[in-house]
Amino acid sequence: MIRWREGVVVGERARWGDAVEVEVRLHAPERAASTAAGAASTAAGASPDRVVRAVAYVSVTGDPLVGDRVLLNTNALDNDLGTGGVAMVVALPDRLPPDTRDAADPDGAGHLVKARYTPLQTMVFGADEQDSPHHAALAEADDLGGMPVVAADLHSSLPAVLAGLRAEAPDARVAYLMTDGGALPAAFSRTSTTLRDAGWLAAVISCGQAYGGDLEAVNTFSGLLAARHVVEADVVILSQGPGNLGTGTRWGFSGVSAGEALNAAAVLGGRGVAALRVSGADPRPRHRGISHHSRTAYGQVLNRPADVPVPALRDHPGIPAELADLVARQADDLLTAPHLTRHDIDLTSLLDALEASPVRLSTMGRGLDADPAAFLAAAAAGRHAATLVVR
Repeated sequence: MIRWREGVVVGERARWGDAVEVEVRLHAPERAASTAAGAASTAAGASPDRVVRAVAYVSVTGDPLVGDRVLLNTNALDNDLGTGGVAMVVALPDRLPPDTRDAADPDGAGHLVKARYTPLQTMVFGADEQDSPHHAALAEADDLGGMPVVAADLHSSLPAVLAGLRAEAPDARVAYLMTDGGALPAAFSRTSTTLRDAGWLAAVISCGQAYGGDLEAVNTFSGLLAARHVVEADVVILSQGPGNLGTGTRWGFSGVSAGEALNAAAVLGGRGVAALRVSGADPRPRHRGISHHSRTAYGQVLNRPADVPVPALRDHPGIPAELADLVARQADDLLTAPHLTRHDIDLTSLLDALEASPVRLSTMGRGLDADPAAFLAAAAAGRHAATLVVR
């Protein structure tokens, strides 16, 4: 089911990358119906219009300006979703955008279709297409040369992993590989845009159905190879985009891709690093301590060798002893799997590194003060990855 609404842009809130967030005054349903019927005014007693937040991608819809009529998809808004709880601009019916070319593809040679066979499918220029300047480098590439690949369940782990990595290797060249388990447009992530602008990321690569990165890749394998051979990254951090999907079942969550990604990294000769999803504040028992997402993705989906950095939470400021003990027990259970290698990571100074992040740290609506264990666990994976950098 798709919920469609019409409205008028009444203000602009923010811009980042290809995205713009605007305020839209929605027409009341009665008003929209009467307008469609050609009525001159809203029926008596109609509910008042309301103003909502909406996100548009300029390369897709054109640039929405104050006064523009917009067509919105309000599914996420009407269902009160967290990360994606905004309306999405589908079109500016009265001012359609001109035909555009990808900046990396001025001749329109791109043949990769992303968001395939949906009304908003887009053509992009793949890093390994025959007309790409990177084709020669990628045509026969199949080796990551031991490059560390940090996989995380949640997009919110990205800045924390980077903080831990930079605490030990501030000059490391890092690529972010965005898979398609969450948001498909890379531009939806203010986090990755800000981290790139701050110099913490060398490039964003979108793979699978995800699109809009600095480089486009067909799948996780080609995305990893592009990170190594085109971006010349020292480290790759891989996660889905914003908007994790879970059902409360053992297998029904989008983060299983973290295990699949580490399998791909091993096939290509990379060094897999499994960032644990940890929480001391999540009210759901399945996510307390080490989330069942990590236990399933790394203990059952992943079947190739990988390192598992375990944060040394015991006696750390702000971490209750019962949480530290729970994580230790869960790690012991997880690390009975023969393909996993345990690395206990000292957390000294990592809180300072996290506080220096150029983006606000937030996971499931909780910041660093509310759930420090979540970010310390991700930073521990970054600290471990720094020791694996091959120069």
